[in-house]
Amino acid sequence: MLKTVLGHSDDPDSQDAIEEVLEQCTRELAGMLPKAGLLFAAIDFDHALILQKINQVFPGLQLIGCTTDGEISSILGFQQDSLTLTLFCSDTVEIYAGVGRQTEQDAIAAAHQAVQQATEKSLTPAKLCITVPASYTADGSTTSGEQILEGLELALGKNVPVVGGTAGDQFRFQKTYQFFGTEVFTDALPVLIFAGDLRFSHGTGCGWQPIGSKSTVTKSHNTVLYEIDGQSALNFYQKYLGDRPPTAEHPLYIYEGDSDRCYLRVPNTCDLETGSINFLGNIPQGAIVQLAEISRDQVIAASETSFKMALDNYPGTEPEAVLIFSCCCRRWLLGTRAKEEYDLVKTALPKIMPIAGFYTYGEFAPLQQQGSNYYHQETFVTLLLGTA
Repeated sequence: MLKTVLGHSDDPDSQDAIEEVLEQCTRELAGMLPKAGLLFAAIDFDHALILQKINQVFPGLQLIGCTTDGEISSILGFQQDSLTLTLFCSDTVEIYAGVGRQTEQDAIAAAHQAVQQATEKSLTPAKLCITVPASYTADGSTTSGEQILEGLELALGKNVPVVGGTAGDQFRFQKTYQFFGTEVFTDALPVLIFAGDLRFSHGTGCGWQPIGSKSTVTKSHNTVLYEIDGQSALNFYQKYLGDRPPTAEHPLYIYEGDSDRCYLRVPNTCDLETGSINFLGNIPQGAIVQLAEISRDQVIAASETSFKMALDNYPGTEPEAVLIFSCCCRRWLLGTRAKEEYDLVKTALPKIMPIAGFYTYGEFAPLQQQGSNYYHQETFVTLLLGTA
């Protein structure tokens, strides 16, 4: 059994919001005690107060969370400046939380610290990792999604799926917060590790349309792309866009080997002198890439694609809860249509079930079931949870 309950408030006052959320959750629990929880909150709340109030009602709860670029639930749909709490109850699924500190300084060590703290509480092998790490730290530094993922795979093994998203701060790109128990961090890597009688599946969807032919990255270093097919990265973009600068509307598809499976990388800044482009994620040298352009109808439809992929691959009878992680760039580019992503998922549900999620600064998920984990951008990720 896996029972999932939600609370969601758009009250701007921190105390009033958490009291409303806790009242909703307590009512739905009907006397059951939750094992673990996920807290997604707007940036301007008093997060320390909120965590303290949760701990007063559910002492010792295995709780993680983060600030966001928008919150989602089956109670209020898509919101901004809101607070949502998801609680998990089960007598057959083990769920433990851990946190790694100083992620920007050493993401590998932080991941090891977080996983060790969570897994030392159980002798059962981990089946799933949900993570909501820092993206921007207190000094404005960025953390590497790829290094976070590398650290988690080293600690967990590559066969354990990692799903989630990095924290947000409503497009300020200054400082994000992460939560663990009653603690608030600005540079941390919280994880929830699931083990035992858990059934789950995941799906991804982008919706950007590839243009032009596939090409090869001939020179790159980490996030900086220098050359594609022997020409400067900027010349490659200008061939399709003319004098328009590279933006989030035109990311690069990065293909997984010679397959059709791919993930997106978003251009950030460019250097006119060298012709290089700095992206918001690593560009592997030798990778097969393709330029993409936005089709808002297809971007919205990708949320349903992601959900149906997860549902088609769900290994149990039917799931009991839905978690979704969508990119802040999707929300920004979709504008007032962003809520349609949630609406499509809700419409596609085979039955009424809890839905919770948030808009992220980067997403984590495998491209296929039992496949390698990837760090994504501009992607809609669905995670379905249940038991046998």
